[in-house]
Amino acid sequence: MKKLLAVALLACTFTPDAFSQDNEIRPRAIGISFTLHDFTTAQRIRSSSLSAVLRDDRIAKFKEMSPGIAVTYFQGLKKHIDFAGTLSGSFVDYPLPDKQTSGGDNFLLEGDASINLKMFSEKYWFTPYLSAGVGVSKYKGYWGAFVPLGGGIKVNFFDEAALFINTQYRVPVTNETTNYHFMSSIGIAGVIGGGKNK
Repeated sequence: MKKLLAVALLACTFTPDAFSQDNEIRPRAIGISFTLHDFTTAQRIRSSSLSAVLRDDRIAKFKEMSPGIAVTYFQGLKKHIDFAGTLSGSFVDYPLPDKQTSGGDNFLLEGDASINLKMFSEKYWFTPYLSAGVGVSKYKGYWGAFVPLGGGIKVNFFDEAALFINTQYRVPVTNETTNYHFMSSIGIAGVIGGGKNK
């Protein structure tokens, strides 16, 4: 009888309902983050090379970057794939190609939709990821399109919130109205809509 009870207990423990794939998919979440836009390092890399910039320690300092704020919506699609939609704003002196810089800061609005490819599922407290997507920007009446490519890390807090650190290299699609730059962010996301996927 004890053996039968033990087998029944083990069967219940390892049924798909007890360890559902859904529990490994990221629930819906909203995050807010502090951002930094870096045009200087991107320009230095393009005028020389990444190895030269790293070797000569020519990565831009914080005072050469422009701070901003971003809001991101996250939704798990598969165990290792999340959707992320971000809207960010900052005041920058955007170096538009073939146009004179104004010498002053103006508002830059950027929105992007990306896919995050995670190394681990949601059952792990830490996971690195790669990201790629499409984005649009508006600066001083100029609309543009870009491709955000990058990666980051995500740290889970009790399945209710997460810290995320992300860096993207934003590649222009519309070369007349957008320019190469990095956008780095650090933020906190909280689960919405009842927590874990059902």
